[in-house]
Amino acid sequence: MSNLDPTIARVTERIIDKSRDSRRRYLELMRIEGEKHADRNVALPCSNLAHGFAAMGEDKASILSQAGPNIGVVSAYNDTISSHQPYGAYPPQMKVWAREVGATVQVAGCTPAMCDGVTQGTDGMELSLFSRDVIALATAVSLSHVMYDSVAILGMCDKIVPGLLMGSLRFGYLPALFISAGAMPTGISNREKQAVRQLYAEGKATRAELLESEARSYHSPGVCTFYGTANSNLMMLEMMGLQLPGAAYINPGTPLRQALTRASVHRLAEVTRNGNDYRPLAECVDEKSIVNAAVGLLATGGSTNHAIHVPAFARAAGIQIDWNDLSELSSAVPMLARVYPNGPDDVNHFQNAGGLGFVVRELLGAGLLHRDIKTMFGDDLGAYAQEPWLHGDRLAWRDPGPSGDETVLRPASNPFSPEGGMRLVEGNLGRGITKTSAVDPSRWTVEAPCRVFERQEDVAQAFAAGELDMDVVVVVRFQGPKANGMPELHKLTPILGVLQDRGHRVALVTDGRMSGASGKVPGAIHVSPEALGGGPLAYLRDGDVIRLSAEEGSLSTSADLSGREPARMRETELGTGRELFAMFRTGADEAERGGSAMMALAGL
Repeated sequence: MSNLDPTIARVTERIIDKSRDSRRRYLELMRIEGEKHADRNVALPCSNLAHGFAAMGEDKASILSQAGPNIGVVSAYNDTISSHQPYGAYPPQMKVWAREVGATVQVAGCTPAMCDGVTQGTDGMELSLFSRDVIALATAVSLSHVMYDSVAILGMCDKIVPGLLMGSLRFGYLPALFISAGAMPTGISNREKQAVRQLYAEGKATRAELLESEARSYHSPGVCTFYGTANSNLMMLEMMGLQLPGAAYINPGTPLRQALTRASVHRLAEVTRNGNDYRPLAECVDEKSIVNAAVGLLATGGSTNHAIHVPAFARAAGIQIDWNDLSELSSAVPMLARVYPNGPDDVNHFQNAGGLGFVVRELLGAGLLHRDIKTMFGDDLGAYAQEPWLHGDRLAWRDPGPSGDETVLRPASNPFSPEGGMRLVEGNLGRGITKTSAVDPSRWTVEAPCRVFERQEDVAQAFAAGELDMDVVVVVRFQGPKANGMPELHKLTPILGVLQDRGHRVALVTDGRMSGASGKVPGAIHVSPEALGGGPLAYLRDGDVIRLSAEEGSLSTSADLSGREPARMRETELGTGRELFAMFRTGADEAERGGSAMMALAGL
């Protein structure tokens, strides 16, 4: 690509170089596996095959004779997650649409699907990160039946998309397409919701008032409308070409949403090994598409959780990317979108202003994306610089035109910021990620004495007692993958926001995670090495001065830690199934490698 930005080109070449051996091994494995399972009538003995189609009714004869492709569905459906509730109706509809093109659909399996919005601040959040590994394993179990010619993947949120992708990539000889169910329609404004949360944190709003506000925000099926991990997932899938163009945020239950799902099924019937347009997932997810995902994340101010997820699912495809790569990409990628928590408006406003078609078009025009990637839709990412619409009853795509609202979405020639919203910080306290997209630049550097905690509940108690009414760096340690599964520290967001609004210089330093909706308070998160095992955070004491600077890329303390004994972590508590995840905690990688036990133990 002649106009490719030199930083994008340099980082891509570095990723290709350090991935050379692991990528070669992965592609060779996919070649061998693909040849082994190319014909299920050969791969499966008769008894096995009969078991596989015994319950398929009118589709049984087609599967037996291989009259057409058989599409396996891996679904993360459940009723508790608003975004995944619509998926309950998908398989029966997909079977009808598959028959329209001579194909069949089988539900291959269902995976767990955990909602961080439901578990935030509770014991269940300690299972959250490792639910991604469980989802990947469940996906592998689902596809191990080797009955399928392509895969429809039904999942959108938080750990679910990375887990589904990690599992599917180990069956990368199969074409695979994600099918979104769309974004929830807009409820109350995000400013109103955030205001009530902070009032509640200060004791100025009742629980009933808080619950009423939250229920007016999260009110119907669909992905939550703030630009957190879920909507960042859907954005990255488009940047990688792993769903139909513009399919991410179209609301559930609309004719356009249904048309996109139907077209996805038809497309999965076209791209199998036995057709003329074979598109195995292993070839679609390559170094360039991984860089595109990272660029999209930075250009839109996406979730910091993906500083963990991108390295994890890249490893599943034999690709090595780290925080140095993300930080260097951030220096070259302008921020084109401000979606809550980076601005007041939600993803529906973003979609109406031009959405991902606008973002892809602008980034391609500026030479910031790799155009020449193999997508599930074609051999050129340019198809994703469009938006879907219904021309009568026919699905079509068109140019999104200029931004419909430059307070939400801007062209590359006039960005909100000349660089992306995520930076690496490092120093004598380790390496971490800081998200700058929602933080006022005047607060990018904070230097203050620290208060050290081991639980977010302890922070809340200190706040209620008035102990934090000062310039302070709040340290919350023993929150890494090995310690307790790296929960999101969502309870800290309103507390720290209140302190900052009172005029204090405030920052957070933790080896844990913050919500994908983390906002206006600066923080160094995912700090590695984590405190458990002797990371520098284990040696800090109350009053040590910490300097966090996004401008300098630094995270350090002036205290001499050399003669101190490390703090001891309290024993992992039992209950809520946490004891069942001990093997995941014991085997987990550091956050920069994805925080995955499964990938580490598999040697990937």
